[in-house]
Amino acid sequence: MTEFSKRIHLPWGIAILFFLMLFPVVNDSRSMLILFTQIFIFAIFAMSFDILLGYTGIVSFGHCMFFGIGSYSIALMLDRYEATLINFFIAVCVAVVLAALVSYVIGMLSLRLKSHFYAMLTLAVSQLFLVLAEKWRTLTHGGDGFTFHVPDIFRDRFSFYYISLISLVVLFLLLRLFTTSSLGKVLKAISQNEQRAEALGYKILHYKVIASIVAGTVAAFSGALYVVTLRFVNTTVFSIETTLDALLMTMIGGLGTLAGAIAGAGVVEFIQHFLSELAGDYPIFERWSIFLGLLYIIVLLAFPSGLAGAVQTLTNRKRKKAKEEKLKQAA
Repeated sequence: MTEFSKRIHLPWGIAILFFLMLFPVVNDSRSMLILFTQIFIFAIFAMSFDILLGYTGIVSFGHCMFFGIGSYSIALMLDRYEATLINFFIAVCVAVVLAALVSYVIGMLSLRLKSHFYAMLTLAVSQLFLVLAEKWRTLTHGGDGFTFHVPDIFRDRFSFYYISLISLVVLFLLLRLFTTSSLGKVLKAISQNEQRAEALGYKILHYKVIASIVAGTVAAFSGALYVVTLRFVNTTVFSIETTLDALLMTMIGGLGTLAGAIAGAGVVEFIQHFLSELAGDYPIFERWSIFLGLLYIIVLLAFPSGLAGAVQTLTNRKRKKAKEEKLKQAA
């Protein structure tokens, strides 16, 4: 990102964060509080997917399995033991370690091959987790799922809103450091031209596995937050629709931009909320998923590089126009 872009984006980022910090104080709508909390959680999930697809060029059809690993790790731990903060943090550590191990094994098995092998293997393993969750009813209660208790601090929607927001900001900054580091620049080079990066001496497999582990652990954390806000878990967290949501969020927001993933999550969640609300008043919107699909198509056609790409293009045009005006004045 250029110095000019930083000067443009930083004030906007601070202004948006300030608004989000004040939002619960000036708006007492419970539904909006829940909606924004969902946006924060899925923004974390979308950023994890963007690390794979946007920054490394790795296509994953089974990213939901890491989301599900985080969800079930928290739910099972808090269901079988006392719902304390210590047990919650232990469960998060278990989820992160398990997600890292799974992503490492899958990455070592498939990332040395062509990218579609990784995509298909992640899909197969995610479906294996789905079948396991469906069949192991003594542990997971199958497709019916189960409810569980959460620590007292998570019971208050107001408090959990800020916990989710802080988690999003911290992870955004950490992933920002990751993507702007020398390692992140190599990942970007791999996504643009893998053969050239390999010819320069970089061990492509190692870098891809690192990206896979980072993406998997962050996705597991978002899954943990997701089930805590619901206090309920079932096998839908392993469904391919969860992966497709992350894909749409990153595509709409803009590939290779963490801020774009956050924006995409906000757009998708707001549209889903708006259309589901309309369905209650207008029967035509009862099949709101069809309208949702049409809106996605329109957005992707109008902004092929995503919302972040559209903003960047507009910024570049303004910058170019400003330069031209300065040159005219100097002449």
